[in-house]
Amino acid sequence: MGEIVHIGSLRFAHFPLFLAPMEGVTDPSFRALCKDFGADMVFTEFVSVEALVRKVPKSLRKITIYPNERPIGIQIFGAELNSMMEAVSIVEDMQPDVIDINYGCPVRKVVHKMCGAGILRDIPKMVELTRAVVRKATRPVTVKTRLGWDAHTIRIAEVVERLQDVGIQAITIHARTRAQMYKGQADWSWFEVIKANPRIHIPVIGNGDIDGPLKAAEYRRRYPVDGMMIGRAAIGRPWIFRQIRHYFQTGTMLPDPTVEERIPIIKRHLQHAVAWKGEKRGVLELRRHYANYFKGIPDFKPFRLQLLQATQSAEVESILDAIGRHYGDFIPNKKHKTLSEV
Repeated sequence: MGEIVHIGSLRFAHFPLFLAPMEGVTDPSFRALCKDFGADMVFTEFVSVEALVRKVPKSLRKITIYPNERPIGIQIFGAELNSMMEAVSIVEDMQPDVIDINYGCPVRKVVHKMCGAGILRDIPKMVELTRAVVRKATRPVTVKTRLGWDAHTIRIAEVVERLQDVGIQAITIHARTRAQMYKGQADWSWFEVIKANPRIHIPVIGNGDIDGPLKAAEYRRRYPVDGMMIGRAAIGRPWIFRQIRHYFQTGTMLPDPTVEERIPIIKRHLQHAVAWKGEKRGVLELRRHYANYFKGIPDFKPFRLQLLQATQSAEVESILDAIGRHYGDFIPNKKHKTLSEV
């Protein structure tokens, strides 16, 4: 497991940490924060190829990227060959660093269309679609998937080899089955099986259950992955990337920020959101993040209600300042439950 990782023309000089694509979370405002805190690469929210083909404005906005986000991947999902081909052309107009195909989303409204993790029930089709995307694309193609549909149909070692053979440049594996959804423990032992195959030469990125520096270091030591992708643990904790990198480099822990130290971070998130989405929508959409930024703070309900009722960014910033003054150097507990992932 070398320290230098290549994905197409991208070169990571150290063990890379990636921000996972998450619906309703990894918009440009959140991606910018995670980049500030050391994420080596970020991904957009996943976007339906059918919506791109129909020119749905919301979906087209999802694939908007900015120079300070690079390197960045645009993630797509779909199951119909012609739509996938047309969507590749649309996505490439945005000039992402990679095009990532989602074969891992477990939610019912996606899988019942044979999209996301649904395609794990038809590996030949998965290979066919991937081959077509690779041939159409001029940029590196990567894949994010799961171990299998359920515990009885895990074919991930075969899947990695077959997708590598049709030209993908890296694969990220959420080490759960679709049946598990986000429950139970991720089974990282499958990375040992995958990497034992001498034919595998593309980077294999581990995903699932990385919730802080100690686990990241333990899993890096135990399992032969070429990088890690962090999803739910980053929601409300974008500093997790800096903490993990610091621990890798020094073996010492950076403390979680105090409430007072979190205030300018949340303000930056708010400012990014307003700049991208406008005053009204930026303020509205940041509401979903407050519960995670302030998780574990006692007697927080009055402040929470004020934040949820505020409609202007200046008003939100004033409330945040009051929260910082009130709680000061208090550090919320470290049992961070995050937003439900879709």
